[in-house]
Amino acid sequence: MQTLNSTSLKTDQLINRDPFLVIEDVSKIYPTPNGPYIVLDGINLTVHEGEFVCLIGHSGCGKSTLLDMVSGFRQPTEGEVRLQTKRITEPGPERMVVFQNYSLLPWMSAFENVYVGLDSVWPDKSKAEKTAIAREHLALVGLTEAANKKPKELSGGMKQRVSIARALALRPQVLILDEPFGALDPITREELQEELLKIWQAHQVTVLMITHDIDEALFLGDRLVMMTNGPAATIGEIMNIPFARPRDRTRIMEDPAYYDLRNYALDFLYRRCGHVDE
Repeated sequence: MQTLNSTSLKTDQLINRDPFLVIEDVSKIYPTPNGPYIVLDGINLTVHEGEFVCLIGHSGCGKSTLLDMVSGFRQPTEGEVRLQTKRITEPGPERMVVFQNYSLLPWMSAFENVYVGLDSVWPDKSKAEKTAIAREHLALVGLTEAANKKPKELSGGMKQRVSIARALALRPQVLILDEPFGALDPITREELQEELLKIWQAHQVTVLMITHDIDEALFLGDRLVMMTNGPAATIGEIMNIPFARPRDRTRIMEDPAYYDLRNYALDFLYRRCGHVDE
């Protein structure tokens, strides 16, 4: 496919950089009464610092399990995950996760939800320093006026903004996004996609993001990792996304390459890796 080769220059630049996050020969296997159940089988992926990588695949292909191993919530049965050559064995503040369901503490305000993480990770910082960092990151996501509101007073989009502010406030090296906009309406989803890109470009944090939306992946990502179906899922193909940054949604959608890439991903997901009824 000619379009997929149009990113050779960018790919060469990535290859010439030192690996940042390495997933090497990773498999996840659970024992069951009927024998071993293989969720992931032999995953290999190298992510470079500052890269935005999206993962896509059908439900049950192990995407969340893979990101759980990057975050340290689960351990590989075989292989290993390394960040800057150090093996990941547990969660840490250098790898922050934003979930689809927000995971905010309902009895705390937006400000307190951000502050509590700072207080836990940086106990030696002064209250004034942590307060300033929390307010700075709420402002970053446009929530200065909502700082004192509790989650029940916030819309879905505002809750997800708090989650993103909470994660970024800890200055992580890797931001892990598990379908963060999946529960939002289309307009709010597009607004937050735009905001996420601006924040990512300003902070240059490395991003791993699960999505079920090909258009979202093509707008946000540098690469799209396409997973095969489970069980024993693996990486089927990796698509390089050629659009220059900063990105303009309208301009991208007017580019013929956009539809070539979109159709290629659709073909992979729904023909080559489509679910087959028994």
